[in-house]
Amino acid sequence: SGNVSMPVTFTVTVRDTTPPSLAQPADLTVEQAGPAGSVVTFATPASTDAVDLVSRRYSFLAVVFFMVAAVTDFLDGWVARNWNLGSTLGRFLDPLADKLIVMACMVMLVAMDRCPAWLAVLALAREISITSLRTIAMSEGIEIKVTQEGKWKTAFQLCGLLGLLVHYRYMVSWGVVEVDMDFHRVGLWLLALSMAFSLKSAVDYFRSFVVGAAEHRAPT
Repeated sequence: SGNVSMPVTFTVTVRDTTPPSLAQPADLTVEQAGPAGSVVTFATPASTDAVDLVSRRYSFLAVVFFMVAAVTDFLDGWVARNWNLGSTLGRFLDPLADKLIVMACMVMLVAMDRCPAWLAVLALAREISITSLRTIAMSEGIEIKVTQEGKWKTAFQLCGLLGLLVHYRYMVSWGVVEVDMDFHRVGLWLLALSMAFSLKSAVDYFRSFVVGAAEHRAPT
């Protein structure tokens, strides 16, 4: 009495959970033969337009939240400086908030494959180095002034992150000219430009620290 091998057939269906308002009219069914005559059936949306639309909406919301965080952080520092409301805690938290906003955004963009990991690592290494340098300088009574390159770095960095958050292509009107703008590509170029200013300003900060330390220890 030999064993009789019977063919086995099973079906796996992946259902489309897109909201009804975004649902596609038809599904594409793919069947693939497996071991022992099995058939696996996958049901997938006939178009990715719905998913793309949802992703664009989430990207737009991310831009809004990022801009609100950046603007409120700027206003906080502006009010403290102009109304003489600065404090020791504020001078510590204000630059820390700047760095947390930028680095948290870059880490998430790396996870979403919108930002190269090496760019985020360079930015993080620079921020940690400069923050540590400023801490040592404060403890030694050395003043390190913000350079113009540092301000340009921040401006290009924020604009670049906004471009990567938008990510998609949009038609942008510049008055008489309408341009099909790839925000992802623009964001990457702006981030690369900000990195050039970032490294230049880091060199200036270290030079200022060395000069200040030498003057501080020089006999009077």
